[in-house]
Amino acid sequence: MSGQRVLIIDGDDTLWENNVYFEQSIEDFIDFLGHSALSREQVRARLDEIERLNSRVHGYGSAAFARNLRETYESLAERDLHPDDLDHVIRLGRRILDVELELLPGVAETLAYLKPRHRLLLFTKGELEEQQLKVRRSGLEDHFERVVVTNEKDVAGYRDLIRAHDVDARQAWMVGNSPRSDINPALEAGLRAVYIPHAHTWRLEEADVPVHDGRLLVLQSFRQLKDHF
Repeated sequence: MSGQRVLIIDGDDTLWENNVYFEQSIEDFIDFLGHSALSREQVRARLDEIERLNSRVHGYGSAAFARNLRETYESLAERDLHPDDLDHVIRLGRRILDVELELLPGVAETLAYLKPRHRLLLFTKGELEEQQLKVRRSGLEDHFERVVVTNEKDVAGYRDLIRAHDVDARQAWMVGNSPRSDINPALEAGLRAVYIPHAHTWRLEEADVPVHDGRLLVLQSFRQLKDHF
């Protein structure tokens, strides 16, 4: 693979921990809701439904997440909707912003190894300022030729990236943990892909991947990229 020119790399849960903090807020939200009849999984299913619908309009990030928690609370609460309770729910969502960013193992040294060998683009979705803040906190920005934040990582988004940054899709790889956002649409757009599963990938990002596709490489850790690129 020494001839490959471009590695397009995801941010959340590929370079740094992200979804684990959302999951903790969800667990705390379910505790606070304390529904008398619905199981934790049933409450989570309702939140998933609301997030799936709202992401098309409000996108991703802590503000959208807090809005989704509030809507779920309003639809399921068994007590009067007091402003203090609604404020608490919003804080559960917004506290994600205050979490100290934690790089995943091997990320910094692997990027340092890859930078002189390939063009590196960081391609992440979410709210622009929030994602830019994560990149600054990570200390990784200098490893990348460009940081691109998009509202959605779908086939159209990848094709726009390819055109805007002069990427030959046949000689470029998308690296990420999300089948729905990183792997499947990248393959459909003509890229190759490196799938690095994360134990806590967001449920709504899960999907089957074409494991027998010769354009897909599956690794168990980010540092294994050094063995292939």
